[in-house]
Amino acid sequence: MNSFKKITRTTLFKITSLNSFSVGLKIGIGIITSKVFAIFVGPGGIALVGNLRNFLTSLETISTLGFQNGVVKYAAENQKNKSELQKIIATVFICLIVVAVILSGLLFFFAVHWNNKIFNNYFDYSIVFKVLALALPWYAVSIFLLAVLNGLSQFKKVILVNIIGNVIGLIVSVLMIFYFKTLGALLAVVISPALLFIVTFYFINREIHFLSSVRLHLFDFTIIKNLSSYSLMALVSSVLGPIVFLAIRNKIIENLGIDQAGFWETITRISSYYLMFISTILTVYFLPKLSVAKNNKETKTIFWSFYKSILPVFILGLVVIYFTRFFIIQLLFTKEFLPVARLFLWQLIGDVFKVASLILGYQFFAKKMTKAFIISELLSLTILYFSSMYFMNLFGIRGVVIAQAFDNFIYLIVLCVYFRKNLI
Repeated sequence: MNSFKKITRTTLFKITSLNSFSVGLKIGIGIITSKVFAIFVGPGGIALVGNLRNFLTSLETISTLGFQNGVVKYAAENQKNKSELQKIIATVFICLIVVAVILSGLLFFFAVHWNNKIFNNYFDYSIVFKVLALALPWYAVSIFLLAVLNGLSQFKKVILVNIIGNVIGLIVSVLMIFYFKTLGALLAVVISPALLFIVTFYFINREIHFLSSVRLHLFDFTIIKNLSSYSLMALVSSVLGPIVFLAIRNKIIENLGIDQAGFWETITRISSYYLMFISTILTVYFLPKLSVAKNNKETKTIFWSFYKSILPVFILGLVVIYFTRFFIIQLLFTKEFLPVARLFLWQLIGDVFKVASLILGYQFFAKKMTKAFIISELLSLTILYFSSMYFMNLFGIRGVVIAQAFDNFIYLIVLCVYFRKNLI
């Protein structure tokens, strides 16, 4: 009993419990939105939404210059150094605004071009990119503010912002899809994140006087130089990664049909629901810990804390998901999506490898290991693309999921070898 009380009082337990509620809520919201998606837009519409999400992920990283993880690190290190923290905030904010305005112009005036690139010439959703142009600056700033909150170790507030964002996303998605079908689904994807600015701005102002920190004379090129390594790492993973996924999905549409692409997006969406728990815990709790770890011994303790406390629970959850996959598909989607059931086994196997490697991969960001990260990421993306093409020709849509599992396994082995001193 005393041991249980001691565990429940730990910071990790409290954060995990709150995060579990947040993820549970997001999954519940995901169930509703997925059902609405399935009924109103079908597999083809979900494939188009997947393309837009991949594009938005790349755009998010470009608009924030890939500084997000760097901001978390430097805000964490300068929590008590007010003047340095103000320089970080002012410098990054000014850069983001300039970049976001430029990108917004490119999106708005070349909307037709982006429509043809993302949705092919068969669909005309140019209006989506014009709306995205107006929403992008607010979206980019909200990401930055959330990173500052995270760096200040305001874990509960970060998770609370995510909870509120999920509720906003649900309301916007249901209304837009109900009235505008596929167009509404696409518009909801670009509008919902921008609305989060109001929430993040409110919470950041309760911690620091944000507006008073944004002064042109506080701009410091040294900070940009320090953040540049994070920028390179983020641009490789968050820009090239979605581009590779976009290319694979377009190949699926070309060779297997848009519905098969929709099935792949469906299993990816289901996977993203349970991976939310891991990614949030890693970003909110483990990344700041790794950033301040002073030696291999401390890093090893953090790694094995993850493997002993988080990974076993995750694997147990995946076993339950596998045996309830038919129920999950009909709950989240419709009977039209039942072919997705045959994709579960390889998706779940691949996700075990992925989660096991995630904590190791975060060490790249925590310690600014830019060159090693870029090489490993480029290797992973290359393996993913070419193995997807190879296995797709052999096994159809299931081959793409097999390729993902294969890529995740190779990536895990590479990281285990590279970080062996932190593990053994």
